[in-house]
Amino acid sequence: MTEDERFMREALAEAREAAARDEVPVGAVVVLEGVIVGRGANRSIASVDPTAHAEVDALRDAARTVGNYRLTGATVVVTVEPCLMCAGALVHARVGRLVYGAPEPKAGAVASVFRILEAEALNHRVVAQGGVLEQECRELMQAFFATRRDGNRTRSRTGPGR
Repeated sequence: MTEDERFMREALAEAREAAARDEVPVGAVVVLEGVIVGRGANRSIASVDPTAHAEVDALRDAARTVGNYRLTGATVVVTVEPCLMCAGALVHARVGRLVYGAPEPKAGAVASVFRILEAEALNHRVVAQGGVLEQECRELMQAFFATRRDGNRTRSRTGPGR
């Protein structure tokens, strides 16, 4: 198992915890010098905060851990390709590397919809690699949304709120 896969398994554990709280199952870890310094999972619903994505949560945790909002040289490992907000946060935190699992075809800002990390106007570059444990990351998301769709069909047959 590679280091990227080992850390992706940690991110997947965070994603599963998010799913258990009925949040979209995205998890992230921040790694600095081979050590996890930050962890995060989606918590937008519970915290009533549209910015409470796994990556932002993990960046905040890492910044507190190291005592600096700049995370130069850090690697962020996340189960799903970051959105525009999260990709921007990676740039602002001066993260060195991004590793993600599954692409996000509707809102991915690294390769799928936008390529924000390649924007020449930005003053920092984040090296990105996708596809690490991609199948496992994708299956977690698909299972979560399949369960939600099934639940919505059941509610529609039994009436609202049931």
